[in-house]
Amino acid sequence: MMDINEIMKIIPHRFPFLYIDKILEMDLAKGTIVAQKNVTMNEHYFQGHFPNNPIMPGVIILEALAQTGGVMVHLKAEMPRIAVLLNVNNAKFRKPVYPGDILILKCEGLHFSSKGGRVKAEAFVDDKIAVQAEIGFALVDQSQI
Repeated sequence: MMDINEIMKIIPHRFPFLYIDKILEMDLAKGTIVAQKNVTMNEHYFQGHFPNNPIMPGVIILEALAQTGGVMVHLKAEMPRIAVLLNVNNAKFRKPVYPGDILILKCEGLHFSSKGGRVKAEAFVDDKIAVQAEIGFALVDQSQI
């Protein structure tokens, strides 16, 4: 539905901090979005995050979820403002994520306003939940970034 080039028009993240590869589904009316991150051994964080047993850091999975939710909050705002991370609540890490996994990132809108939004976010590998959290966003003017 949206490739990496379209994503980069919405969020300011770039390599090595862009953690979503494509948007698979999005329904702004329902407030839902699904993205994908292909986890490869070439990721920079695997060099130091348990080199003999590489595991994707939980905070990076949270960042991938935040980027996914941020795309939706930005598009729901219908104005030239960028969604920035405001808070993360009730984060739970359920399953490790390894090189070779395909991370499916799902966000469901809980609240949207002209000031920001909040989403229920879940990351899955093979239909098993890896990470879940509630993530809040503030909308800021692009000149403030």
